[in-house]
Amino acid sequence: MESLTNNVFQIQLLLESGGTVLWLILLASLLMWTLLIERYVFIYWKHPREIKTVIAQWHQRAERRSWYAQQIRQGMITEHAVALNRYLLTIRTLIVALPMLGLLGTVGGMIQTFDVMTVFGMGNVRGMAGGISVALITTMGGLLTALSGLYFSTQLEQRVSREVHNVADALRRD
Repeated sequence: MESLTNNVFQIQLLLESGGTVLWLILLASLLMWTLLIERYVFIYWKHPREIKTVIAQWHQRAERRSWYAQQIRQGMITEHAVALNRYLLTIRTLIVALPMLGLLGTVGGMIQTFDVMTVFGMGNVRGMAGGISVALITTMGGLLTALSGLYFSTQLEQRVSREVHNVADALRRD
């Protein structure tokens, strides 16, 4: 219990030392991870059940070779492609925005450092270190969360591409 309290205290200190921008990075990364987890749940649990239903509907059709039937097939494929790609653009946008938020924190930390230098000169090393600390912590936070999200979003995009092809193959002409 004591180590949990200590870890929570360390996280609280880190967030306080990173300032407002680090809180924004935390919120953006929580949103990104929520969307990533939702996509994994959809692709691995919900989507397979929906595909079985669509395949059954397609095979119940008496006629599957006409132009009209192929348009229905294409509509089914497109509908599932849209469902599979949902939130991927938002996730990519967050991945791109996270390093920019880190850069915003870097600029804020450097401004804080220069403010200390303007008021106290080069004599207040502790004050300058605080601004540099904000700059480095926010940069690290933005880059770390973006890199972790980049790996999983790339994996998801590859999986989505395979699933769209699988849907198209499953709904082929007989």
